[in-house]
Amino acid sequence: MEEVQDIVIVGAGIAGLTTSLGLQRLGIRSLVLESSDSLRVTGFALTTWTNAWKALDAVGIGDSLRQQHKQFYANLSTSTVSGVQTAAMSFEAKGKHGDHEVRCVNRKLLLEALAKELPSGTIRFSSKVVSIEISGFCKLVHLADGTSLKTKVLIGCDGVNSVVAKWLGFKAPTFTGRAAIRGCVNFKSNHGFEPKFFQFFGKAFRSGFLPYDDNGVYWFLTSNEDKEREDDPIKMKQFVLSKLGNEYVPDEIKAVVENTELDSIISSPLRYRHPWELLWGNISKQNVCVAGDALHPMTPDIGQGGCAALEDGVVLARCLAGALLKEQSDETKEKGDREREEYKRIEMGLKKYAKERRWRSIDLISTAYIVGFVQQGDRKVTTFFRDNILAAFLAGLMLKRADFDCGKLSFS
Repeated sequence: MEEVQDIVIVGAGIAGLTTSLGLQRLGIRSLVLESSDSLRVTGFALTTWTNAWKALDAVGIGDSLRQQHKQFYANLSTSTVSGVQTAAMSFEAKGKHGDHEVRCVNRKLLLEALAKELPSGTIRFSSKVVSIEISGFCKLVHLADGTSLKTKVLIGCDGVNSVVAKWLGFKAPTFTGRAAIRGCVNFKSNHGFEPKFFQFFGKAFRSGFLPYDDNGVYWFLTSNEDKEREDDPIKMKQFVLSKLGNEYVPDEIKAVVENTELDSIISSPLRYRHPWELLWGNISKQNVCVAGDALHPMTPDIGQGGCAALEDGVVLARCLAGALLKEQSDETKEKGDREREEYKRIEMGLKKYAKERRWRSIDLISTAYIVGFVQQGDRKVTTFFRDNILAAFLAGLMLKRADFDCGKLSFS
């Protein structure tokens, strides 16, 4: 006999854990299947913009994370071609949804904060989903170890290589031909950086440095992909230092990369979903849907991938709870009729979620792609255009896309 569950969430990343916690806050249990043997912490840290903090507050963990991470009050962009500071933008501004709030959050601390709030046994590790099939009003989820689970709701938060997204008909995300090298360093004493987002632009690259607490600095560099460099942290480090090697980059910034241990440097190719796929594709179908990178893989150029995953989790929990907690139908009805009614309610709840997230996802993917294209341009005309005309506009665009509120968990 296969195990029976009400809600199965595939993937214990940001989207999966936020969805599970959102449902838990509304009194609904779920099971989260994670293919790894522990919480996956790839990428070290992420920029959490205003919209992310709205979502974190909605699930009740915003304040604990605020205490561990410094708030940024400005974004400084410098051209390594001319040495000119191309944009200086204050984050101490008001948006449509209140004051802006920007921090850099340690990814491990974020995932642990989400997981800690879930009941014991909610996350099941070493559980890799290999296939999905229809079984009446349920879905049958087959795992690599040969076991199967039957579920009334299946939610795919299983990242860019999502099995659930594939079942829904989505193609694999497209490679951009670019890659991101990411690193993180913890100094033994205070690093002395102000809480600002430091960015550097050069020919065909963009780099950023974000001090997330008194001792830790997260950094990244996006550039054209190079397969040889991909698995060699020594080559990655040399490449980053060569890009930041001129006199326009302060020595203390170079020292951040120099002091980064080799096992704290990773590289990953940048992928995204074509926006028109989301226009026509099935974000939800029957009692199945996707969220996070399984829904909207995007380039990191506006720092919204993780933030959008947090939004997804809140909206999905709200829409699904609205469907599941509705007045139950007449108990005198046949079991089959009651199951059909519940299935229809779930389907409508997931459709509501898909409708709410479709245009937001399209907007973020498109903006990130265009910003990346311009920011990483290597032609003289593009570089001139970026450094002299577009820099302030592009910096402002980051705040604009962050000025969004996914709403509270409660539903009417």
